[in-house]
Amino acid sequence: MGGKDEPSLEEHVSGQSNKPISAPAHNLPWATVAEELKADTDDGLTADEAKKRLEEYGNNELGDAGGVNPGKILLRQVANAMTLVLIMAMAVSFGIGSYIEGGVIAGVIGINITVGFVQEFQAEKTMDSLRSLSSPTATAVRNGETISVPTKEIVPGDMVELKTGDTIPADVRLVEAVNFESDEALLTGESLPVRKETETTFDADTGPGDRLNVAYSSATVTKGRASGVVFATGMYTEIGTIAAALRKKDSKVRQPKRDDDGHAKPHRYMQAAILTCSDAVGHFLGVNVGTPLQKKLSRLAVLLFFIAVVCAIIVLAANDFSDETEVIIYAVATGLSMIPASLVVVLTITMAAGTKRMVERHVIVRNLRSLEALGAVTDICSDKTGTLTQGKMVAKKAWIPARGTYTIGETSEPFNPTSGPISFTDRFPKDMAEHDSPGDDADYVQLLEDNQELKDYLKVASLANLAHVHQNESQEWIARGDPTEIAIQVFASRFKGWNRRASVAGPTAGENPSYKMLAEFPFDSDVKKMSVLYKDIKSEEMHVYTKGAVERVIESCTTYVAADSEGKTVEMTEEYREHILENMEGLAKLGLRVLALASRGYNEKYEEGVEIDRNTIEHELSFRGLIGLYDPPRPESATSVKQCHQAGIEVHMLTGDHPGTARAIAGQVGILPSKMNELSKDVADSMVMTASQFDKLSDDEIDQLPVLPLVIARCAPNTKVRMIEALHRRKRFCAMTGDGVNDSPSLKRADVGIAMGQAGSDVAKDASDIILTDDNFASILAAIEEGRRTFDNIQKFVLHLLAQNIAQASTLLVGLAFKDRRNLSVFPLAPVEILWVIMITSGIPDMGLGFEIAAPDVLRRPPQSLKRGIFTIELMVDMLFYGIWAGALCLAAFVIVLYGFANGIGQAEGCNDSIGGGCQEEFRARATCFACITWFSLFLAWECLDMRRSFFRMQPDSKKYFTQWMFDVWRNKFLFFAVMAGFITIFPILYIPVLNTTVFKHTGISWEWAIVFIEAILFFAGCEGWKWGKRIFFRRRAKKNNVGGGDTDDLESKMFSRYMTGDSATSDNEQNEKNEKSDGSS
Repeated sequence: MGGKDEPSLEEHVSGQSNKPISAPAHNLPWATVAEELKADTDDGLTADEAKKRLEEYGNNELGDAGGVNPGKILLRQVANAMTLVLIMAMAVSFGIGSYIEGGVIAGVIGINITVGFVQEFQAEKTMDSLRSLSSPTATAVRNGETISVPTKEIVPGDMVELKTGDTIPADVRLVEAVNFESDEALLTGESLPVRKETETTFDADTGPGDRLNVAYSSATVTKGRASGVVFATGMYTEIGTIAAALRKKDSKVRQPKRDDDGHAKPHRYMQAAILTCSDAVGHFLGVNVGTPLQKKLSRLAVLLFFIAVVCAIIVLAANDFSDETEVIIYAVATGLSMIPASLVVVLTITMAAGTKRMVERHVIVRNLRSLEALGAVTDICSDKTGTLTQGKMVAKKAWIPARGTYTIGETSEPFNPTSGPISFTDRFPKDMAEHDSPGDDADYVQLLEDNQELKDYLKVASLANLAHVHQNESQEWIARGDPTEIAIQVFASRFKGWNRRASVAGPTAGENPSYKMLAEFPFDSDVKKMSVLYKDIKSEEMHVYTKGAVERVIESCTTYVAADSEGKTVEMTEEYREHILENMEGLAKLGLRVLALASRGYNEKYEEGVEIDRNTIEHELSFRGLIGLYDPPRPESATSVKQCHQAGIEVHMLTGDHPGTARAIAGQVGILPSKMNELSKDVADSMVMTASQFDKLSDDEIDQLPVLPLVIARCAPNTKVRMIEALHRRKRFCAMTGDGVNDSPSLKRADVGIAMGQAGSDVAKDASDIILTDDNFASILAAIEEGRRTFDNIQKFVLHLLAQNIAQASTLLVGLAFKDRRNLSVFPLAPVEILWVIMITSGIPDMGLGFEIAAPDVLRRPPQSLKRGIFTIELMVDMLFYGIWAGALCLAAFVIVLYGFANGIGQAEGCNDSIGGGCQEEFRARATCFACITWFSLFLAWECLDMRRSFFRMQPDSKKYFTQWMFDVWRNKFLFFAVMAGFITIFPILYIPVLNTTVFKHTGISWEWAIVFIEAILFFAGCEGWKWGKRIFFRRRAKKNNVGGGDTDDLESKMFSRYMTGDSATSDNEQNEKNEKSDGSS
């Protein structure tokens, strides 16, 4: 809690507010609680009032749980294989009396730990802030609007709305509850959900488990919906009193396996002890903690540790295992050359930066594993409503069998029922084309005259509906609720007097409400219907009102009102059901989402609090008509789908809508090809299916389909799971969106689960890997782009780091051949020089590579292969080439100076220790070699900006043919200044007395700079030549495989070309193989 004048927890009474009210909340009517808390049950708190209360009461949190632990971060800087090698080298240096080398290494260790700690601490703080962004949210009413608010910002007096799947954000005094049940096992231990009510009050000393008018913080809504006033937050909630127990830490000690009697044999204790120790060592070295990539790089560090030891042994062996100080220092230098000390730190920084960029693009990464996985996604399974479409529905057409079709004209105010004309025609929707006249203009009042069928229709539209549509004090029309229900409620409100708000008893009712809701049966993704039971307050009659999927509703209908039946119901026949479906198809072809409305009188016995079987409600209904809702695609959806196709990603729409509506929207956004008529029948039938058709197929039959469905209509939660499994059998890597409780299995099963931040339930968010804060399909593409960018950047700095290690190691190992008068090897690079290259001219630019922008073709190439990971064949070959080429040039520089312009080592000795003993030329040769490898490292950082494109043409579409490279190097300012610093700092290192000869073991050079310049040009030319050869190779391979990324005149023909044949011969597996080949193992 963060309140300044916080009431004492010791004086807090169970059931009271943060600041006590006249009695515990469960002991007072909800209206009294709202009044004492100065809450507005209609429009909620204002934003300013909520901010003021947040400052007063503090965050709605259960104390400080978790957060960033500086101690653990500091330990991780020491506990890794890289630092261990440095510590060993330091110990050896001090042990043989090389105090300068030992001191420098100790300084490097200190700098490495300090820099690593600061950078990782900042990265952890970033991830901690992201975790807070992905924490549970609550639906609150503020300023008359329903908005999503982080749970920690909920304050006493907030009006919150609760639905199935939500985690209750605070202790709430319920105002309205419909079939509302919550799981309170965490608080009370009660295994069964507790049904809640609103009107009853309870004694002040009633225990928490019996306060049926209160919903508790951290409980989960298992059924129904409710709204209420928050009266306690943070540590003042009931769960706050047991918060300490909730933070119990799991033991890291392995328990021995026991037999059926609970006894463990002695060897089991030994086994548990060994496993616990191995876990501790693995955790210490980082090989069993973190993301898969972090583990892989930690294992690489351990491997390099052993390679360093082997290299040191080779040095000793080449010098007959002499115990001379010079030999041991050479061994230390060779070992150090294999250590990319900044590898893990740069990885952490790069991934944290990637997650931070994603937040700016409306994506919250809940775990770093998903950041790695995003770049490998081959298929996206997306919902339609609110993701591909705007989620701002408008009722466009209504069909009443006994009357005809009503059409709403264009309106710019979707919530305003007074805006937009209405027209009427007695034609059927199935006989109306998109551009046909909607009929004659009409008046809302006149349409109601002598029109009982329309009134019955409006009763269902208004009452089988939970949305609130009303004018606020500023006379602005505002709406709260589900977009579908808002659109229907607005339609009903167009006819004056048919707004549910004033006619139903409750907190928003008028003076004389006409109806009281007795029961609600919420929409269910399996039943696909929503029903309510009302009592007419005046006549005491009860009525059932139902809306839902057309096919499901008409199955429950036994009567309807025909045009010639004089207002009386007639029996529903199969022929008339077909007639209804034909009219539904007519509306669906217009891209409208179609729902059916039905009702009946309810004459069965009703008892308050007694559960009613849904089946007894939703049967023998009377069909009232259809309503068509238009939810336009988001403007960016079509472009995003096209970009997905360019990126080699297939998009599947899994929606609960009718196939006709789904097909129309899928066609508009480009999920389906425009030339469907050119497809073979089996392919066309496979592309668009209903859930019932798909679910009837066995796994083998699904695997035999020429193509997995691109559109599945009337989708059920289990259908999503089967779709994921089908994709996995085809070796596809899929992302799945979801928002409801029932979507959590598919979100868990998907390779990347994507929850909706606005419309998603807390259960769905908890099951997901990433959360879209704007529920926009385009944000999925942005996440994939950032995932690929991060993957590329990791490859870039890993290539740069390891190429430098190979260059240094090869230089030193070949340099073993250079021996002095005592037959001891003279190193071309000194230990401190190697550390300088590793830490300064390699490590700092690597951080800059981690911040590099996405490559121009990042979304015009196939997905990455997680099976290969970052260590692709291309990267390893590049690493060898750059490393060996740099090493060869360094050795050439050393040899040219020492043997080309001098007489070689000759009679010199002790050149690994001091310039005395005739080592002047050796020190000049070493300085030349050091200058070369320093410049090579800096040039290579710029060359690694793109693994294939020329340094001079990083942006292929640029018209700046001769100057584009200047913009490219300046764009990444961190990398630019890191490289410039590397170029500049070499001069004081070469020419400052004592520092050069005593510390770095080299001396100043003069004419040798010509060799450095020439070799730098040769290195640069070699890198450019290598890339040129790679471009030719991969271009030919792509042409041979008939696969390529990038621009094309007809992307749709390219994307769907494999389906345009009679048998759709190219299977998904074959396509995967082509993609991997075209990817060039990159």
